[in-house]
Amino acid sequence: PKKLYILGDKQILNNTSIAIVGSRDCDSYGTSQTRRFASYLAQKGITIISGMAYGIDSRAHDTAIKNGGGTIAVLGGGVDICYPRTNMPIYQEMCDEQLVISEYEPGTAHISQHFPLRNRIISGLSDGVLLVEAALRSGTLITADYALEQGKSIYGIPGRPTDVMSRG
Repeated sequence: PKKLYILGDKQILNNTSIAIVGSRDCDSYGTSQTRRFASYLAQKGITIISGMAYGIDSRAHDTAIKNGGGTIAVLGGGVDICYPRTNMPIYQEMCDEQLVISEYEPGTAHISQHFPLRNRIISGLSDGVLLVEAALRSGTLITADYALEQGKSIYGIPGRPTDVMSRG
């Protein structure tokens, strides 16, 4: 991107990092695996990067914070707008002590066309990408495609063969 807008502690960008991405409509298995891996990585000093969406993203950020780790949210709208609103507690914590990033000017609404583009920043900032759950057509796989183009390592958590969220 031509510009990045940030709120929070930009020193976090210097840390080793892993993006954790997955379904917005995650199940208990995806939630438990996200918490398991995000907890372990955060305790090892690895920063967690995600998109603060419902589901896997917000669970990854929240788990990193609760385990004393660093976390970076890349938004699909202005850094001054919490989206989704249900993530306000995570957003406030991240603006104060973590990092929130966007290529969109403050005041820009979070719209669906922005989300696939923001995924290139999620993978671009990370040292690798961990896929937790993904449908066949998903933002998770868009992030994986960007990561491949950028030469990043991609990791996947095995899912249940019959689960729709494991098909991706």
